Amino acid sequence: MAAPTLDLGNMLRAKLRETEQAVESTVRGKNEAVRMALVCLLARGHLLIEDVPGVGKTTLAQALARAVDGTFHRLQFTSDLLPSDVLGVSIYNSRSGEFEFKPGPVFTNFLLADEINRTTPKTQSALLEAMNEGQVSVDGRTMPLPDPFMVIATQNPSEHHGTYPLPESQLDRFLMRLQLGYPDRASEQEIVRQPGGGAATHTPSVLSGKDLSELRHAAARVTVDPAIVDYMLAIVERTRSHEGLSLGVSPRGSQALFRAVQALALLENRNYALPDDVKMLAPKVLGHRVLLSAKAGLAGRRGGLGVSGGERVIQGILAEIPVPI
Repeated sequence: MAAPTLDLGNMLRAKLRETEQAVESTVRGKNEAVRMALVCLLARGHLLIEDVPGVGKTTLAQALARAVDGTFHRLQFTSDLLPSDVLGVSIYNSRSGEFEFKPGPVFTNFLLADEINRTTPKTQSALLEAMNEGQVSVDGRTMPLPDPFMVIATQNPSEHHGTYPLPESQLDRFLMRLQLGYPDRASEQEIVRQPGGGAATHTPSVLSGKDLSELRHAAARVTVDPAIVDYMLAIVERTRSHEGLSLGVSPRGSQALFRAVQALALLENRNYALPDDVKMLAPKVLGHRVLLSAKAGLAGRRGGLGVSGGERVIQGILAEIPVPI
């Protein structure tokens, strides 16, 4: 008997597949990374893309944002960037005799925070409330952000001069952390030959805001069996007692993994989650949320290239925990 599928409607299902294809046509040879980025989008999360310069981090971020018909701002993070450059500032209007608020680039549907680790912790923290609650507080006023709101941040782990590693509280706001890696030769040939280097500005807008809202609601309706929930929680609980970790995954991480599993099932047109969904997503969703201990033989701080160590620990935990049948 055929497996049950989600009742999305043929048009919406086709648009979801078309969105994936549109981003893949811009980011060559990185189909899995594109799929994970879409999982993050459907799960109402924020995405951190970390890798060496020139492998397509910004291109993936731009293409993902442009595939959805919404407002888009790119903000280049630098050491002299101020919180007001992100959130906005109140300016005195001499005609009215009152202060008027000028919204910053955070008031958008998609904010590309390019090289986020190049700005100071004070400016980085300006995004915390926005990422967690979809609102910002300025001059004693709380203002909601547009819906949807997604931060897509990039950083170069191999560069340390003039950078400020993201603190644990900031990293925990990102649903997923991706690494792209170098393309294979065939994909790189396509990249080299492609006019304009495959500019993300050519990515068509496929999904409307209404489409995305319907897809997100459909993802939230995906059934996750209690045995799979117990499986996820067993993985999370193991991170809190693992000898190689000094900090385990928080309840926010548990929620993030649950939503990501639902979103992946939606992308595969299923109305139920599988244990394999958890195994695929756990390293990407949980790897940046753990803090490696000195006993692990790596730096006791997340960030930089240490994320691979966190993912290896999660993979080891996955090998320990029995998979539900």
